[in-house]
Amino acid sequence: MSIPFSRRTLAAALSLFPLAVMAQSHSSNAAVPSLQDIVVTPSRSPEPLSDVVGDVTVIGPAQLANSPGESIAQIIGQAPGVQFTTSGGPQTQTSLFLRGANSSQTLVLIDGMRVTELLSGGTRLEAIDPAMVERIEILRGAASSLYGSDAIGGVINIITKKGEQDRPLSAWANVGYGTYETFKSSMGLSGASEGWDYSFSTSAANSKGFDVMRRNFANNTSTDSWGHSPDKDGYYSHGWAGTLGYKWAQGHHIGLVAYNSYLHADSDGAADNFPYATENNVRNLVRQQAYGITSTDQITRIWESVLKFGWTRDSLDYRRPTEGSFVHSSLKRSWSWQNNLQILPDHRISILAERQEQRVNSDFSYDKNERNVNTAALIYKGRLDRFHTQASIRNDNYTDHGNQVTGSLGLDVDITDAWQVGVAGGTGFRVPTFADLYQDYPAAFYKGNPNLKPEKSRNVEAHIQYQNGGTAVRLTAYQNRVRDLIANVSDPITWMTTPQNISEATLRGLTLTGSQRFGNTTLRASADFLDPRNDDPQPKEGSQLPLRARQVFHLGVEQRIQALKLGAEYQYTGNRYAALDNKVTLGGFSLFNLTASYDITKSLGVQVRWNNVLNKDYVLVDGYNTPGSNVFVNLSWRM
Repeated sequence: MSIPFSRRTLAAALSLFPLAVMAQSHSSNAAVPSLQDIVVTPSRSPEPLSDVVGDVTVIGPAQLANSPGESIAQIIGQAPGVQFTTSGGPQTQTSLFLRGANSSQTLVLIDGMRVTELLSGGTRLEAIDPAMVERIEILRGAASSLYGSDAIGGVINIITKKGEQDRPLSAWANVGYGTYETFKSSMGLSGASEGWDYSFSTSAANSKGFDVMRRNFANNTSTDSWGHSPDKDGYYSHGWAGTLGYKWAQGHHIGLVAYNSYLHADSDGAADNFPYATENNVRNLVRQQAYGITSTDQITRIWESVLKFGWTRDSLDYRRPTEGSFVHSSLKRSWSWQNNLQILPDHRISILAERQEQRVNSDFSYDKNERNVNTAALIYKGRLDRFHTQASIRNDNYTDHGNQVTGSLGLDVDITDAWQVGVAGGTGFRVPTFADLYQDYPAAFYKGNPNLKPEKSRNVEAHIQYQNGGTAVRLTAYQNRVRDLIANVSDPITWMTTPQNISEATLRGLTLTGSQRFGNTTLRASADFLDPRNDDPQPKEGSQLPLRARQVFHLGVEQRIQALKLGAEYQYTGNRYAALDNKVTLGGFSLFNLTASYDITKSLGVQVRWNNVLNKDYVLVDGYNTPGSNVFVNLSWRM
């Protein structure tokens, strides 16, 4: 892997080196006892984070509370191995790149239900409010053998607030104000009593915003021809989430979960899914919905049955002032039956049967607007002394693409109580979207290709980590080869554009993470080195995939002084290319953020976040602005 080193690269690596050195010198310090994080994404069953086989990050309530005013993409983007882009602000089209994979190659879930949309393959992340999120689980690496299509780069599971389930009633509320006349509020309650458990949360936000488009592109040409209107582009949003469950007998629980959010966003220029629409003062009305019911039943001592039904829908109403509007939506219904068999105390087998029904509705013409998927999968999780292993195999049968078989195998070895090494391999795939296959849009000279093959990937990775007391250091190396990549090809005579399987890519990288706790002081750092290689560049294409930096560094420190908590964050993102032709370079940038929180009473607190303290002017997508120096102040109350 060819990754150029610079003084910044060396400095970032050296910033992590003391953590490894201190691992030995501080290992005798007594750790503060804490409850282990329980995660569900890595094996589709609840397990302690310490038992996970794979590369997983959990963004929990503490980090979410430390990010008042942030978008869901900004919060996820602080995790190792993740980069994101927006087209002019938190309310605009948002893309995530997990280990360098395309946004459409990362599967996004809400409470375990697929919300990746079916027309273009993206996710309406801009419509998801972190105020209603309890935690976020990030699983890196090909995970199609667990979750099927789209999980080439990994899986992001956004889990809504469930609240405290061990007392009759608890409640909370937040209200905050910040730069760009941004106002946000949220409130909720939760509890459990006599077998019942419940939670409900709601949020609302509005902002005057800033001009989403720059005056010029990076090559100094004007953005006016793209519909730029030099005005403020704001947004308002609201949403709610809730759960209701009943434990009707020991080992038997039925539960409902619901999420519904709405975003009204101002924008300019070419919009998501409408690249030929270039009006100014565009309005995007976005809705994201997810509803599910789960029955968990301990049939026998070793047999747990989990029945689930999920219903998710996303929609975009794209309104133009003079040329009318376009509306499209995608709907997914899913049924699954997972049987967890605890054959031995440290060995579990999960047998999964699943069905998905996918439907699209659009003002554009589609030759076909539905397909079904039937799935069978087997997951094994085991432990033998110091050896931890997980294996899975899955077959997805698509009505338009036949059988897609994927598998994975991972092995971790505890060398000592503190040191661990591990290796893993897995395959992934992404079935073409409905737009890739069936869209017929003569006015834009576009025609889908029903003969497309799914994109396929093979991922291998290895890690070594040290964890003891307040010290944790991990180094992960990975390589993900993706073939049959789908790219649009234009006929020079007819101008007709049709997607084709013509490209291959290799995503190689190293991720180094570390954290160290000294009493009331916590230090965290990460360094990502990525080589996102276009292995088969077509005419007028370059050899590096666009919008992905080859180096990203994070450094953070947090200090608690009784009721006061202070924090500082530094992020460096390297140069990126604006497009596949590798002709326009987007410069690297450094951001410095400050945080503070103070517990006024046991129930009342105030949190402050100051982003981009030095008012850095930087670009994520060519032609679009990013926030300048901005402050958000939040007042929180907890029962």
